[in-house]
Amino acid sequence: MIMKPYSERSPDSQYQRLLCDVLEHGERTISQQGTDALTLIAPAPLRFRLENGFPIINERNMAPKESENLPVTVWRQAIAEIFAFINGVRTQKGLEDFGVFWWKSWLTPEKCAKRGLEAGDNGQGSYGAAFHDFPTTKGTTFNQWKHIVEQIKEEPQLRTHFVTPWIPQYIGRGKGKTQKVVVAPCHGWVHVRVINGKLTLHMFQRSADTPVGVPSNMVQYAALTLALAQATGLEPYEYVHSFSDAHIYVNQVPAVETMLAREPRPLATIALDPSIKDIFAFRKEHFTISDYNPHPGIKAIPVAI
Repeated sequence: MIMKPYSERSPDSQYQRLLCDVLEHGERTISQQGTDALTLIAPAPLRFRLENGFPIINERNMAPKESENLPVTVWRQAIAEIFAFINGVRTQKGLEDFGVFWWKSWLTPEKCAKRGLEAGDNGQGSYGAAFHDFPTTKGTTFNQWKHIVEQIKEEPQLRTHFVTPWIPQYIGRGKGKTQKVVVAPCHGWVHVRVINGKLTLHMFQRSADTPVGVPSNMVQYAALTLALAQATGLEPYEYVHSFSDAHIYVNQVPAVETMLAREPRPLATIALDPSIKDIFAFRKEHFTISDYNPHPGIKAIPVAI
C-alpha cells in the first residue's frame, strides 16, 4: 500500500461528525450499566480510503507514553486485542499475553461466576470463541478467519466473505436462560469485498461507545484490513465502519465537547512488517505508526462497566 505524502493528505473530520451527530440528535436513554446515554441509531458510516492515512484519531492522543499504569500504549493494545481474538483468545490471561490490559474491570470473579464461568474467562459467546472456534452441529468447531482467508484467495469475487462474532445461544437473556459470555460482542461483523484486486473491509458495530471504544475499534479493524490484504496478496483500499447503536454516556459529554472544539488534522502513516503473510501470526509489534500529530490526551474519560 502506498499512502499519499503526509503534506498531501486531507484533514479528516469524520470522527468529529459522528460525535456531533450523536450529541445533537441522540435521545437520552437508560443503560444496562446504570449511566444514561445519548443514543443515536444508525448514524452515517465512516469511510477511510487508506491512501489518505491510517484512521487513528487526532482529537485526543491514542499514543500516550507507556508507564506502570499503561504497560502498552492504547493504539497498540487495540491492535493486540483484535489479533488475540482472531487466535481464539477469550481469557484475561490470554489477552495480557498478547499485550491487552484493559479487561480487568469486566472479567472479575463476580461477573464470571454469575454466568457459570471461571474468573477471567469471557466465555463461549466471546469474540475469540466465535472467530476461531465457532460451534457446529457436528460438535466440532469452525475457524471463521482461516476460512475467509482461504475463500478470498480461491474465490476473491464472491460477496460472501463474511465473519460474525455472534453465537446467539450463548448470548441471549431472559427467563430460564444463562449467558455464557460476560461482555457480549459489540463489534466484529465483518464483510470483505474484493474488486479489481483491491480489498475493502466493512465492519458493522452493534453497540458503540463513541468517545472511548470507537477510536480503538477504528484502529484495530483498519489494521486488520491491512493485515488481511497482506495475507491474501491484495491491495488494501478502504476501511468502512458503520454503527447501529451509537452512544455517548452523559458523563462523557465534557470530553466530547473538548474534542469537537479541536481542529481536524491529517491522518497518520502506518507500516506493516512485510515478512508476515499469515493472518494468525500478526502481533502489535508488526505495526509502526509515524506522522502522528494528535491533540493532547484527555484524562479519565468515564467508561461504563
